[in-house]
Amino acid sequence: MRALLSAYDRTGLADFARKLDDLGCELVSTGGTLKELESAGLKVTQVADVTGSPEILDGRVKTLHPAIHGGLLARRDVSEHVSELEQHGITGIDIVVNNLYPFVETISRPDVTLIDALENIDIGGPAMTRAAAKNFPHVVIVVDPADYDEVASLIAAGEVPLEKRRQLAAKAFQHVALYDTAISTYLRSSDESQDAAFPAELTVGWKRLAIPRYGENPHQPAAIYGNQGESGGIVNAKQLHGIDMSYLNYFDADATWRAANSFPVNAVSIVKHANPCGLAVDADQPTAYRKALEGDPVSAFGGIVGFNSVVTAETASAMKGVLFDVIVAPGYEPDALEIFSKRKRTRILEVAPSRANELEVRNVSGGALVQQPDDLVEDPRTWDVVTKRAPTDQELIDLGFAWNACRLIHSNAIVFAKDNSLVGMGAGQPNRITSVMLAGRVANRDGRDATTGAVMASDAFFPFPDGIEAAAEYGISAVAQPGGSIKDEDVIEAADKLGLAMVFTGSRHFLH
Repeated sequence: MRALLSAYDRTGLADFARKLDDLGCELVSTGGTLKELESAGLKVTQVADVTGSPEILDGRVKTLHPAIHGGLLARRDVSEHVSELEQHGITGIDIVVNNLYPFVETISRPDVTLIDALENIDIGGPAMTRAAAKNFPHVVIVVDPADYDEVASLIAAGEVPLEKRRQLAAKAFQHVALYDTAISTYLRSSDESQDAAFPAELTVGWKRLAIPRYGENPHQPAAIYGNQGESGGIVNAKQLHGIDMSYLNYFDADATWRAANSFPVNAVSIVKHANPCGLAVDADQPTAYRKALEGDPVSAFGGIVGFNSVVTAETASAMKGVLFDVIVAPGYEPDALEIFSKRKRTRILEVAPSRANELEVRNVSGGALVQQPDDLVEDPRTWDVVTKRAPTDQELIDLGFAWNACRLIHSNAIVFAKDNSLVGMGAGQPNRITSVMLAGRVANRDGRDATTGAVMASDAFFPFPDGIEAAAEYGISAVAQPGGSIKDEDVIEAADKLGLAMVFTGSRHFLH
């Protein structure tokens, strides 16, 4: 047997090589891998001695040679291939261990240059990995150190079964595909053209991070993946306390984190089933939390709460008595963590910001829908006042808050807001008037009046005046909506009759 070992990640490699050596396998290697194996006391043949050619171009060309690739690609069940190997004095290679230069780690450095990035694009490694994987019935390819022990045991037992070889080959091709995806994504990153944002061919590079117990429902298997080179965001959160995260915990925690970070400090969001049911901003964090909870304390029970600033002990004390499945924040005061540690089941996540402008991908039958995130920056002062009465300064502030909240709530979205806090919302309804009524019902539950003097935002235009009329009955004083309906004049006329101020934003914020 002959094994070719050339790996950047050498975790456990010397032990694996020693097992191969004990089984009578000839070890062949290059560069740093060779030196490490020799320092471990192993006898290793240099690739240059196999090829008869030295490494050249600062190591860019090492294994790209017929003596290597002939040994990898020859089919041992084809007599002509075996004869050709003998004719050219080439020995077959039975095992390949390879993983690739640290391209993702390199480009993640803030000071990386284009030359640095290009020098960390592996050429020989992917070539020999693909060659070995193509010929997996005759060559065992190993790219993951986690497979060393099993492969060594199978070889010692006499043979690596064909199905296992196939699995290892699939992993190898995926390893190379992930690597190539990272490179193409990086090379497109400085190109702002439409073709670069949405290329004719697109692959997405993810690495598995976790296996939850199940997906949305117990009968659905699931997995959690992270983007290459990404250290922020919910999937990479540091869990400080609590039981394991579920699939839906990740999903709702992400909605909470995005909502909280859509507003200035201190913002607090409370999410249930992907929709914010509580949302508030206040200079005082505990006050922001109380205002967010007041938005819908019934729905908040068992939900997820998120902060965009370090959680204080005072806020943690204010949260006592309310059950939350997950708490999400960029950090926690030690005393706050001490208070939260008494919540035996609640997951406490510390989250770092993620990269901006990542594409949003949604699977549909036969393919996927891909779009840029809804990160439009808008200034309420530029909106068109279409009614006789203009919003007051405070109404305009609240309209800005409500409009920003709309993009976080599933359509048809209606938000009632007052004093930088959500007081009621309607979401996911097939018609807009139902969403208005739901928002009013939540806001004025238990006979309270939370809507008088509040404002309303709608993620899309009102097709008829009925939504405006219903809002006025709840005491709404001002409205923000995109405009653009063929009934705009009727809607404006209704607002004027009711004494409402209304602005057209000119933009829409559907979320499905």
